[in-house]
Parts: sequence; structure tokens; C-alpha cells
Amino acid sequence: MSELWQTDTDVLVIGGGPAAAWAAVHAREAGAEVTLVDKGYCGTSGATAPSGTGVWYVAPEATARAHAKASREALGGHLADHYWMDRVLDQTYTNMNRLAVEGKYPFPIDPATGEQLRTGVQGPEYMRRMRMWIKRLGVQILDHAPALELLVDDEGTVRGVAGYQRQLDRDYRISAGAVVLASGGCAFLSRALGTNVDTGDGALMAAEVGARFSGMEFSNAYAIVPKGSTITKTAYYGYATFFHEDGQVLEGAGSTKGRSVIARTLLSERVFAQLDRADVTVQAQMRLGQPNFFLQFDRRGINPFTDRFEVDLLAEGTVRGTGGIDVVDDDCATTVPGLFVAGDAATRERICGGFTGGGSHNSAWAMSSGSWAGAGAARFALGSSRPDDAALHGAGRVGLRPTGSPTLSAAEVVDAAQQELIPFQKNYLRHGDRLRPALDELDTLWKRAGAELGGRTGDERIRARQAAAITAVGRLMYESTLSRTETRGMSKRSDHPHLDPAQRHHIRSGGLDTVWTVTAAVAS
Repeated sequence: MSELWQTDTDVLVIGGGPAAAWAAVHAREAGAEVTLVDKGYCGTSGATAPSGTGVWYVAPEATARAHAKASREALGGHLADHYWMDRVLDQTYTNMNRLAVEGKYPFPIDPATGEQLRTGVQGPEYMRRMRMWIKRLGVQILDHAPALELLVDDEGTVRGVAGYQRQLDRDYRISAGAVVLASGGCAFLSRALGTNVDTGDGALMAAEVGARFSGMEFSNAYAIVPKGSTITKTAYYGYATFFHEDGQVLEGAGSTKGRSVIARTLLSERVFAQLDRADVTVQAQMRLGQPNFFLQFDRRGINPFTDRFEVDLLAEGTVRGTGGIDVVDDDCATTVPGLFVAGDAATRERICGGFTGGGSHNSAWAMSSGSWAGAGAARFALGSSRPDDAALHGAGRVGLRPTGSPTLSAAEVVDAAQQELIPFQKNYLRHGDRLRPALDELDTLWKRAGAELGGRTGDERIRARQAAAITAVGRLMYESTLSRTETRGMSKRSDHPHLDPAQRHHIRSGGLDTVWTVTAAVAS
């Protein structure tokens, strides 16, 4: 391993997806020197890069905006905040227009009007353009350089990050005036498309410095996929009919409402689907919008519009769920000074309440929260003095600094955590009698990991931190779920099947060795 490489910057952005890219744009435009570190290659890693996605892009017209806000309010359990929804709609409209002009994104043209259609993006082209844009602005990009821990000063202010550059086989240490966590959510290494880098690293680092979380009970998203596939495009199953193994229609099954019917049926038999409700025009649009969805079928000689194919469910956790690090002001600052958060790492409750899903609101939140966090971090960094680098210390614990002999492998921890977090009879079809034992197992695993999980090489430490992060996110999620004794949003409790009006509140959480939860009133 090469010797430690050290540098400094005004704003340090952790992540390489849309939230990180927009944070870098706005921090740079606010006058800050910006460095971006990504676990993968900025522009190709993460859930957006391999996908086509809709965007919550609504023209500033009162009726259209009102309808857009109302469309998911009930679905999310009436936990969203109209102030934040309005902000996101405004910022998304501005950003998408900027993407067309400054980002040079080639939006398709509506043949009827001759105007660009800006309601969606193709992930590969979108992220390629964003990378080019931030490079033009002078942002320093460190690819394949996962962050391992945050650096804090003696007052607890976040002032940088320490990590490892894989291709150069060296540790790095970057001091900064402020840090933006845009590292994505956590999908528990379920193999869902693009989520191999989404292991909750940002959540772990935030928890280690004392950050607060919100909505972690709304982190049990599962996507419909062809059996054995990683391609998650659940929206397309809105055109599907689902079938029992014997060929009979599976009544009540669906992509938006009825996914739990699929989950319950999968416990005892195979389930099949056919996209038989899409007409010829829609079929062409679907193939154009998401080519890689159909590649898997074409290679196997299956026509999904006329043939039935077996389906399964893949966990997507906070990537398509709602929970994440809490935001405390319009700049997406966290409860910890110097630390800002954006995208899937942040809670989306402000605009989605207890239900989100793929694309649309997620895409809008990523670019909006990224913009605010980047600008806010720049103001914080440029408006405060920094301590000497020697005064900074790493906040990382589990997976980096075991208290005992490092005899536990990352693979063992991930496997044990997945046994509690992946099965949908535990995490999706929720019941207290299954949740409590699962949480107990995760608590025991966390204690053991603290003593025995570590690594000597760079890659071993990366995997150890991922394993620790997955476990930490799972504990926050289940503790929050047990605190909400009702069914609201995507957190459906079979032991508490009804919505309780008295529980129209947020559940905030935090902690490492001991996870805590409290309730908080809904702003609107």
C-alpha cells in the first residue's frame, strides 16, 4: 500500500449519483472549491445510472401543481409537508431546464408541439452529462475512492473524510469546510440493479457523529423482477396480469397495490406475470424507455407481452423507501454541524410521507436536495474558520477499529444481516412476533461486529464497513417499525392492520450501540 495522501477542499461531496452531482454544481457555483469522492465511477455507479426514470417535473401552473401534490398524499399516510413539496417542484423545474441548456441533455421532442419532453431521463446519458458538467466547473473527482469515515474537530463539527483509493492502493485524508453526504441508500446487497454500491455507508458515518434519522420504518421497498434477474422496473408491471403456478389469475396482485399479495403467495408457490395489458403503442414506448428491461427476455426467447414468466421480489430498502438522515433546515443540513445530506441518504418524508417508490419523486428529491445541500455546504464552509488538520480525528468505529481480535469476516456479517433483512416474511409482511426476534439478532450481530469485524487491506476495510452499515441501517429500521404500531404508508403491520389517526407523526431515531426513537409532529 502506498503512503497516505492528504489534501484539503472547501466542500467535500461523498457520492457519484445525481444528488452528488447537483450538490457539486451548486457548491461550485456558490464559490467553493469542491472535491467529490465516489465508491465507484462517478456517472456510472448507483441506481440511476443504469435506468430510465421519470422525474416529478410539473410546470408552475396552480392546478397541475395541486394535483401533483395530492397524487401521493394519502398513499404516504398524510405525513408530507406542502412547503417542501412546493420547494421540490420549483427546484426540479429549474434544474431540468438547466439540464437541457447547460447540461446539454438531448430531451426527446413532442411531435405535436415541437417542444422538448422533460418529464424523464435516461440514466446513462443523464449521468454522463452531469459528470461532464461538474468537470467543466472545475470539480475534482476521485473515482473508486470509497469514504470510510468522517473527520470531526474537537467540537464535533464534521470537517472532512478519510477513505481508500482502490486503483492507487492508498489511503487518503481530505479536510474540508463542510461535507455533503450523497452516498445513496441501503438495499442490503440484494442484487437489485445499480445498488451494489448502496450499502448504507453514509447512514453509518452519519450515525457515528450523532446525526438524527427520520422515517426509517418506511424502508421496506421490494421490487418485482423476473426470477433470477436484477432488473427492477416495477412501473412496467402496472400493465401485467399475475398468475398462480397452475395458471389461474392471482386476484388482487399488482405493482402499486397488491404487491403484498404476490409476497404472500411466493411463500408457498411460484408466481408468474405477463404484460398483457399493454397495447402496441405502449409496448413500443416501454421498449424505448427501458431497453435493458427487455434484454433479459430477448436473450431467453421470451416475449413478455404474450408469454408468462416467473417473478420474484427484491429488497430495495431505503433506495426506494423513504427513510434516511433527517434534514433540519432549507439547506438540508443535519443535526450535526458541517454535515449536509442529499438524495437517497436523506429522508424523503418531507415530500413523500410514508411511501415513495422508484423514479419521479426520488429523481426530483435527488436533484433538489443535492442543489440545496451543495449551496448550503458552500456557505457553511466559506463562512467559518477551519481547525488544523492535525486537530481532526476519525469518527469510524465498527469495521475499522475492532475492540477485540478481528476474526469475523465481512461476508459472515452480511450473510447474517441479510437473513433478517431480506426475507419479505420478516421485512415486508411485518408482524411484531417476527420483527422483535429479527431485531434481537441484529443487535447481537452489531455487538459481535464491534469486537471482531475489521480488515487490514483496503478492500477488506471497505467490505467490513459495508457489512457494519447494512447492520446499522437494519437496526434503525426495525426499531422505528416497532415504534409505529399501526399500518401507514409502506409500513404495513399485520398485527396492527389499521391506520391510527393518533399516530400521524414522524418517528425519529438514532444511535449505534443503543438505538433510540422519539415521535415528532408533522409540520403541515
